[in-house]
Amino acid sequence: MFIGHYAVALAAKKAAPKTSLGTLFIGAQLIDLLWPLFLLSGVEHVRLDPGNTAVTPLDFYDYPISHSLLGTALWALLFGLLYFAIRKYRTGAIVAGLCVLSHWVLDYLTHRPDLPLTFSGTHMFGLGLWNSIPATIIVELGLFIAGIAIYVRTTKKKDRTGSLAFWGLMGILLVIYLSNIFGPPPPEPAVIAIAGNGAWLFILWAYWADKHRTPA
Repeated sequence: MFIGHYAVALAAKKAAPKTSLGTLFIGAQLIDLLWPLFLLSGVEHVRLDPGNTAVTPLDFYDYPISHSLLGTALWALLFGLLYFAIRKYRTGAIVAGLCVLSHWVLDYLTHRPDLPLTFSGTHMFGLGLWNSIPATIIVELGLFIAGIAIYVRTTKKKDRTGSLAFWGLMGILLVIYLSNIFGPPPPEPAVIAIAGNGAWLFILWAYWADKHRTPA
């Protein structure tokens, strides 16, 4: 899942209005921000396997530190505690931590059984929504639209930038999502790891857009 994770961050703004959208983006995508670093360092692994699912040709056969349920829960706790230590905003810390945990839940919905529960990775789970492109698009676009609607109702623009920056970010996320589904597969795993670090640009963009908006 891609834009579905961002949808959670957008909706979470309603629960934690004083928390920046950029921070909520980090929470919702934290384990996918860590994963490229673990790939590049050789700690975790992925391989190209065309036909693995209808949506992605990637075989996520080794990523227990970033994507096991236990690992995700620990990252969620760490991120929530770190946020609270910096901002002293308890609600924001809880919501930020839950955003991290939501990533595993949504991945469980979309992935085939390749998500481990613990670091040992002996038992894998996943409902396999990615086996159907139409179903994946319906579910993920539905989440994305709902997340946008909640965020827009929760905030209002301070100036023109608050509108242009936000809708520009939503547009580029949608374009990248559709390109990932209908575009050619990556040439090799290393490209995936390098490109994955580009997600930080969306986070900086979200901080910028949210700074030009205020709670409605």
